[in-house]
Amino acid sequence: MSLLDKEPVKRAEKSLKNFDQSLEVIVLDKSARTAQDAATALDCNVGAIVKSLLFKTNDSFILCLVAGDKRASLNKIKKIINKKDVSMANPEDVKSQTGYTIGGVSPIGHLKQIEIIIDNTLERFNKLFQGREFRIKELRDQVKELKLKLDLK
Repeated sequence: MSLLDKEPVKRAEKSLKNFDQSLEVIVLDKSARTAQDAATALDCNVGAIVKSLLFKTNDSFILCLVAGDKRASLNKIKKIINKKDVSMANPEDVKSQTGYTIGGVSPIGHLKQIEIIIDNTLERFNKLFQGREFRIKELRDQVKELKLKLDLK
């Protein structure tokens, strides 16, 4: 079975096409375990690799889309969402909320509605790429369309 035939990839592709028919999912020649590996494979800046990180609060989940050259700050996330109890989601929660496994969480096509916070440093790139094994081509101005932004250092 090809990677493109797997249900999570098909779900991400459907969401992508609903956003813009010209966007496509492309399989990398080899798997990338880090943002730097993906940037090397795609011949792009590591910051243009979008990391999708799921966090859990006492009553909800938040997905942070973070530039590959940045780190998510729990203190900043807590301040933005005005909650004291925030932690990384465990693998079971990631799978049940998003439908993806850790290391391959897409920013789109989740099983459940999830609040999304976006690192505003992603705006410096015209093209963004995501995923360990597939990339999102020419994501254009989607970053600017989402309401909440997270300024990460």
